[in-house]
Amino acid sequence: MNREEAQKILDSQISELRAKTYDELRRFLERGAVTVEAVGSSGAQYQLEIEAVWDQEPESDLRVFVSVDDGTVGRALSPLTDDFIISANGTFVGE
Repeated sequence: MNREEAQKILDSQISELRAKTYDELRRFLERGAVTVEAVGSSGAQYQLEIEAVWDQEPESDLRVFVSVDDGTVGRALSPLTDDFIISANGTFVGE
């Protein structure tokens, strides 16, 4: 896996998700983990997994996780990951 390319894809997905509202992101709680495909500039295929969980207690802050890998066995077991926490008022926690 091209780590630099995968990191760019991960960063792009995180930016896209951070532009969503708290209510839009809550939908990931109902759906469970969502998997999407992305193609890097090299043409390599990547798989992203997006998941949201309550950060500490239900109906409070929401933590959104994103992971990316290229589907190879080693990377699928150890993907690149990033996350953020958003409060109900739309502010990002810990930033």
